[in-house]
Amino acid sequence: MALRRVYSEIKGKKVTELPGYFKSTFSMETVKTSVRRGLDNYNDKYIQTSSVEPLLHVCFGGMAFSYLVALPNERRHLEHQQHAKEHGGH
Repeated sequence: MALRRVYSEIKGKKVTELPGYFKSTFSMETVKTSVRRGLDNYNDKYIQTSSVEPLLHVCFGGMAFSYLVALPNERRHLEHQQHAKEHGGH
């Protein structure tokens, strides 16, 4: 939804107006405020209600992060294996 809002706001602007728009919209203060508001909303929705969902978020987030970190190594391994099969290697 946020991307849709940004798109609708920049749709009518000229290219020369875009850098100023992005500087004001994505300034450090605006980003800090948005992150703080998001963390406060998360706290109100999950932490204050004693929900088990934050534990699930940590588990699934850790699993996704681990997969993404190991992915380049796995791809190199598979490419090496494919190369060895094509060229009659071990």
